[in-house]
Amino acid sequence: MKQTSEPVLKNNLMNLTITGYSTALFATWYFVEELGLLFDAGEGITANLLQKSRKIKHVLISHADRDHLTGLLQFNQLNARSGLHIHYPADCGSFPALADFCQKFDPHIQGAIWHPTTSQSRIAIKDDFVVEPVQNGHVKAAEGVTKSLSYKVMQIKRKLKPELANLSGLEIKKIKDEKGIEATTNEIRTNVISYSGDTPVEDYERFNHSKILIHEATFIDQVANNKENRHPHSYLEEVIEMVASIDVEQLILGHFSSRYSSEHIDTAIRELCHQYTLNIPVHRVLPGQVHWDILQNRQPSINK
Repeated sequence: MKQTSEPVLKNNLMNLTITGYSTALFATWYFVEELGLLFDAGEGITANLLQKSRKIKHVLISHADRDHLTGLLQFNQLNARSGLHIHYPADCGSFPALADFCQKFDPHIQGAIWHPTTSQSRIAIKDDFVVEPVQNGHVKAAEGVTKSLSYKVMQIKRKLKPELANLSGLEIKKIKDEKGIEATTNEIRTNVISYSGDTPVEDYERFNHSKILIHEATFIDQVANNKENRHPHSYLEEVIEMVASIDVEQLILGHFSSRYSSEHIDTAIRELCHQYTLNIPVHRVLPGQVHWDILQNRQPSINK
């Protein structure tokens, strides 16, 4: 693990430090150090991150399956404080119950704020970064009911309109004061990270234009997926096919079933990347392993 002071967000967004563990059925979590983000909260967060877990400011939970939330009890006990926010699908009753239990079990711990979240929520996390939740189909729910979410981390900046480039600062300010900021600048939105959570592949546009996509691939083939679809998951080929059809710059695959060996997973990824002519860096989080600083190839990307 890198021993560093408070991280500074680098100009190159591809240099984000992402550490994760993701094994289907057992535990899933991903920590994005520079943004103070934790995607999901399965077991092992604090045991592996140790003091680095103090850097987490926002926890984004995808759904109420236990392998995605059971690390919250110890994490909250060690890190609950003013400024810690836990976001969860609004209609999952497990989370208010867990928050109540944490308060009773650790009455000396205060500070964490628990937020029911829907696809209409916008979560400001740092400077010009916001998180936009996206409803997915992992947990079937009636219209208007939120049980399962994916998340997109967006960087939103404003850039001076080209036609105003020759005006003085005073002239630009006058237009802004009279007509508002939209009259002088354009909004520039960058999808820095998309996190699928558990979900079948449903809509290719959902994660289009992601700089980094963290996507589950529970099963290697469709046959296994069809046998275990009470809560639908993705299988590897459909994820690779989707990513090859949209604009994604780096892919992190995780949530593989522990039935598969590392060799089986790596071989399947290589073959499918070749089949679909996918030439971006593809990283994988293998079952039973914590992967440190994934994008910087502490474990090399599989198709490079």
